[in-house]
Amino acid sequence: MAFRRPVIVAALGTTQTLAWASSYYLIAILADPIAASLGLTRAAVFGVFSAALLLSALIGPAVGRAIDRGGGRAVLIFSNIVLAAGLALLAAAHGWIGMALAWALLGVGMGAGLYDSAFAVLASLYGRDARGAITGITLIAGFASTVGWPATAFFNDAIGWRGACLVWAALHLVLGLPLNRFLVPAAAPTSEKDEALPIEAGVASDAPRGAMLVLAFVFSAVWFVTGAMAAHLPRLLQAAGATPAGAIAAAALVGPAQVAARVVEFSLLRRVHPVIATRIAALLHPLGAACLALLGAPAAIAFSLLHGAGNGMLTIAKGTLPLAIFGPAGYGQRSGLLSAPARAAQAASPLVFGLLLDNLGLLPATASATAAARPRCFIVPLPLSASLGESRASACG
Repeated sequence: MAFRRPVIVAALGTTQTLAWASSYYLIAILADPIAASLGLTRAAVFGVFSAALLLSALIGPAVGRAIDRGGGRAVLIFSNIVLAAGLALLAAAHGWIGMALAWALLGVGMGAGLYDSAFAVLASLYGRDARGAITGITLIAGFASTVGWPATAFFNDAIGWRGACLVWAALHLVLGLPLNRFLVPAAAPTSEKDEALPIEAGVASDAPRGAMLVLAFVFSAVWFVTGAMAAHLPRLLQAAGATPAGAIAAAALVGPAQVAARVVEFSLLRRVHPVIATRIAALLHPLGAACLALLGAPAAIAFSLLHGAGNGMLTIAKGTLPLAIFGPAGYGQRSGLLSAPARAAQAASPLVFGLLLDNLGLLPATASATAAARPRCFIVPLPLSASLGESRASACG
């Protein structure tokens, strides 16, 4: 059965929205009710969540190798099953051990089912022409927080946090799994034999020396900030003086800002190298943090928009920079290797940032996130070869 690119992009974008909303973005809304129900502290809940992110980092290289060998459909289906099981187990938890086991399953599901896996599928299918398709799925999944936070809050208010987990689990089985099973190709086209080569093969001859180490550092800084904001953004905005309802409303703008920035990246920046787009994007979060620190609650919307725009473009860079610099051969494994330190930093960020916010307040917390963000503006080298920026691929072409 032939799969057209628009169908694959739409399917992956939808399943990515579901995966992010029901796992990574879940904790920002349910941390307090889970802690209260189980008699735990917020720090304990976020500590378990951080451990789940660390577990997702550890399995990343193995997931990438599996996708390189046989395509990504089986991996994505596996992620739907594991995420559903983890959410069901979390709904049944009545103590720390049950919660920890549930988040261990969710960590495996996140490692197998979030952006890295979807990007590797597209790189396997389209090679250097994957930039448009990568942008396409991030355009759709950019609404994960916009959909996820209000939906989770609604479910929690209507049927409790346990019911919210069960609703998300059911959606993985009745929506996510069928989409991945029937609309995502089982494997890369057989003509693309070079995808099975080791990661050293097929690398552009002018790839900068030490580029893997540089990218690992950059993505670690990016994902520390992303993890901190995803887990704490509503509470951070409340610390700046926003009301609870106003904080959730402002935080929900992150999704539209991500999508808008990705439209700009696809329409206006598609012909420039991803390194240049990354440098532009990296300036946006520090600018928003400065506004929030200086103006407080009146800058909540501006901060959410600027952070969301920068994060939206940087998510694309996570998929396109390695592809532009090294080429498609061994992309899945390379992506997994780059993701391991990034996800480790992401794993630590909810707990570290939460402790900063609890003990030191708004200014030190925002300053720490801004300091982590700034290095990524300038240190990524620009290869001399023709880049993905020149690709004419379309998200739906």
